[in-house]
Amino acid sequence: MKTYNWNQCTEAFKKELLQRPIQATQKELTDNVARIIEQVAADGDTALRALTRRFDGVELSSFQVSEEEFNRAENSVDDELKTAMLDAKSRLELWHEAGKPSEFEIETAEGVRCGRILRGIGTVGLYVPAGSAPLPSTALMLGVPAAIAQCDDVILCTPTRSNGEADPAVLVAAKLCGITKVFKVGGAQAIAAMAFGTESIPRCDKIFGPGNSYVTQAKQQVSTMPGGPAIDMPAGPSEVLVIADVGANPVFVASDLLSQAEHGPDSQVILLSNDAQLIANVGLEVKKQLATLPREAVAEKALLNSRAIEVENLEDAIAISNQYAPEHLILALRNPRDVLSQIKSAGSIFLGDYAPESLGDYCSGTNHVLPTNGAARAYSGVSVASFQKSISIQTVSQSGLNNIGSCAVTIANAEGLQAHANSVLLRMSAS
Repeated sequence: MKTYNWNQCTEAFKKELLQRPIQATQKELTDNVARIIEQVAADGDTALRALTRRFDGVELSSFQVSEEEFNRAENSVDDELKTAMLDAKSRLELWHEAGKPSEFEIETAEGVRCGRILRGIGTVGLYVPAGSAPLPSTALMLGVPAAIAQCDDVILCTPTRSNGEADPAVLVAAKLCGITKVFKVGGAQAIAAMAFGTESIPRCDKIFGPGNSYVTQAKQQVSTMPGGPAIDMPAGPSEVLVIADVGANPVFVASDLLSQAEHGPDSQVILLSNDAQLIANVGLEVKKQLATLPREAVAEKALLNSRAIEVENLEDAIAISNQYAPEHLILALRNPRDVLSQIKSAGSIFLGDYAPESLGDYCSGTNHVLPTNGAARAYSGVSVASFQKSISIQTVSQSGLNNIGSCAVTIANAEGLQAHANSVLLRMSAS
């Protein structure tokens, strides 16, 4: 993890410092994913079997997880983990219930009432990664708001293990959320299956979930196709940006950087500080802690894409963070709330020394499915609203039409849309 001084960098190099790592050349990635989508759209389950054999080395006769496999998973997951998942689920429910949208109806003019009603999206598809590090927490993060939103049907796709079964902890988490339609399909092919449907997997109206660059690219491609599904957001490789001041604990900061670096070799972590000594101490601590990690090799590769940047002041650090728009932002500051109003773009913010990003990943209550790769400039993390449709309604009495009708007629005429104006005038003249 190299160190740089922001004020000594050219403008061109500053942009380079904030570039995300690239998995493959964009054209290669786009073409590879397009071929997978085309295969699945054309050949359904047959393509899924071939792709699962190719990428996972497993021959599957059935993709759907059976009741027997759910039972085996329940028996294989220890009680401590089950209790922790229940605990996390309860806090997720509290946070999502508190933040969910509400219906309303107001009088916008005498005799005119307008409102909003909410409906769960019909069929939603959840993608839960399970590569080198299975993520049962993602099943909770997606399953809880989907249940609160009252979607008609919820399915979940997750890669198979080498034994032909899904990760047991993912299955237990899914069942805790009431999800029983789970399919052992991963990668871009899972996204394609949920987008267009196969003999086994239902077509979904919207697809949710993080993943690697192939999964993210597949979501983006299917969402632009005719009849394709909506998607939650671009959610690819994980990232964290830490802003730390003079009083920050280098042990804590190093652990936060490594907690994201161990996600995958394509993850990125960035440290910004106005204290050169702190940066040096964090660097030493990163090396020390890295050597103790089971996923040392993975984190080490991610650190090649990462950097520590010395800034002149915290204002510069905040400006850089807003430009980068991190998935996770940790404010390891003495008074983090003092700068909160200045933060414009981030997926999720962690305030102070005792709010590690890991709590947000698992059990604080907030959602960990967040925009990455700078998408936090325009996207928000997953919430109940992500799983709902907001439908406007209006009721107009005869007097209400007379009160506001002329307004509509004036605007319609200005736009040259006479039929619009007539639909109002005819009613006004009939009253």
